Amino acid sequence: MDTKQIPAVQKLTTEGMQQVWHGKPYYSLDAYCKNTFGEKLYKVSLNAGLSCPNRDGTLDTRGCIFCSGGSGDFAAPLPFDKDPERSFHLAFEKGIHSLSGKSTGKRYIAYFQAFTNTYGPLPYLEKIYRLALREPLVAGISIATRPDTLPGEVLELLCRLKEEYPSKFIWVELGLQTIHEDTARFIRRGYSLSCFDQSVARLHQAQIPVITHVILGLPGESDREMLETVSYLNHMPISGIKLQLLHILKGTDLGERYQKDPGRYCVIDSLDLYLEILISCITHLRPDLVIHRVTGDANRSLLLAPLWSGNKRHILNSLHREMRNSNAFQGKFFQ
Repeated sequence: MDTKQIPAVQKLTTEGMQQVWHGKPYYSLDAYCKNTFGEKLYKVSLNAGLSCPNRDGTLDTRGCIFCSGGSGDFAAPLPFDKDPERSFHLAFEKGIHSLSGKSTGKRYIAYFQAFTNTYGPLPYLEKIYRLALREPLVAGISIATRPDTLPGEVLELLCRLKEEYPSKFIWVELGLQTIHEDTARFIRRGYSLSCFDQSVARLHQAQIPVITHVILGLPGESDREMLETVSYLNHMPISGIKLQLLHILKGTDLGERYQKDPGRYCVIDSLDLYLEILISCITHLRPDLVIHRVTGDANRSLLLAPLWSGNKRHILNSLHREMRNSNAFQGKFFQ
């Protein structure tokens, strides 16, 4: 994901974009991987056993209001023992096995997903990143983290690894969720918008692609405010975006509030409403931004609402059908 591609992509005709996007009405991660690597790459989710400043007492002990486990419910744990390389390989193989039934290519993305994956002792971070980059089947690594946990030493490590493994990529996924400070305080995000901006600028300067997480349906946010977050990101030097429907889960503070007052906390209560909001966001997005996600996966045993979100395939099929029927496509209203 090279932001140098932006001018060329924006000059493409609608027909040209459809070819680049492999028939979808938006630039999916699947299309990007096929264009760039010649094959489909699936993310193998890994849990490196790290914590989060919102949980270890640095900022808070409760985590974000919606968090059940750092988005790592499906991540394979890394049980390091006397043979770390073997342990990593076994965990990685387990992650690949969890993809059974999906049509994968020959290589994968090692996705450090659970909690905050730049938040730990530097030697440990270097160990886990190197183990992933050495794995023969790994095309590159994607590191999910927070913009307030990117100290200079970690950024220097990522730059060094980029040079040492030139045939493999390193992406950083930053949770933003929203640009609106009132909502950020409500969800206990723990950092300001300016912190996000600074981290994106530093990663961009280091030529490390940034993927930004956005949550649609946060309590208190209007359709216009959700669109404002997407529009803001159009002007940031990021390479990809994840549009995540808010899942209300058991065992979270948001789940407890929802059970007391469902109408207040489940903002997007129907698939039709979600498609309307999602399509509005996609049609206003820069056409070169790679869309890594348009809904998300939730542990069905924990999902309180919206229950219809448990059928991811139905959501994707409905989205593609609705966008084609209404002649909607990524960037249609982008200026």
